[in-house]
Amino acid sequence: MTPQTFHRGEGPAPRPTDWNLPNALTVLRFLLVPVYAVLLFQDGGHAPWWRFWAWAVFVLAAVTDGIDGKIARQRGEITNFGKVADPIADKALTGTAFIGLSLLGVVWWWVTVVILVREIGITVLRFVVIRHGVMPAGRGGKLKTMLQTLSLGALTFPLWVLPLGDAWLLVAYVVLGAALVMTVLSGIDYVFKAARLRETSERTRTRRAARAAQREARPQSDAPPERTAQRD
Repeated sequence: MTPQTFHRGEGPAPRPTDWNLPNALTVLRFLLVPVYAVLLFQDGGHAPWWRFWAWAVFVLAAVTDGIDGKIARQRGEITNFGKVADPIADKALTGTAFIGLSLLGVVWWWVTVVILVREIGITVLRFVVIRHGVMPAGRGGKLKTMLQTLSLGALTFPLWVLPLGDAWLLVAYVVLGAALVMTVLSGIDYVFKAARLRETSERTRTRRAARAAQREARPQSDAPPERTAQRD
């Protein structure tokens, strides 16, 4: 049975509570991040069995990212907490994976630095403009997250135990390259979106209207005196 997502009765619809299943899945993803890191570095990070379990935890965390937003939309439980916490949880998971795999020599450090600078910068930007509104993840950001997740999952998995392991590793690096390109492009897009949000938000319109009202309400004495005709 499909849950109802509309409001019956008079007055505005009640605001969804932050205590809901989608937000719980987001919190679970946060909790899985240290578990992934511990499993990734067991036995020096090169034991196939531990790498497999690290991959399993990574996949579980990624699955929660795929279903929490869908559940929130279906049940009408989209909250500001979810809009902010969901992308931060994604960055915590992928950031830990990038750093961990770079420490193991699997991912080049310059790739990790470029991606982390973008992720941290956009996260800070979200909080800077949060007074004007919440910037939800766009299509470019979602594609970036998907490519990062696929590449990091593949590079976490012990590909060397598979037949044609070198070929699978090459595929994983190609996907990582595509993720790097989308990370940079979507970051630029977010900067423009933040500037547009700041210029068109209700907060900005209110401040502009207040300044305009102040200019119109200036006392007439501030205006230059009119010259009167002199009598003969």
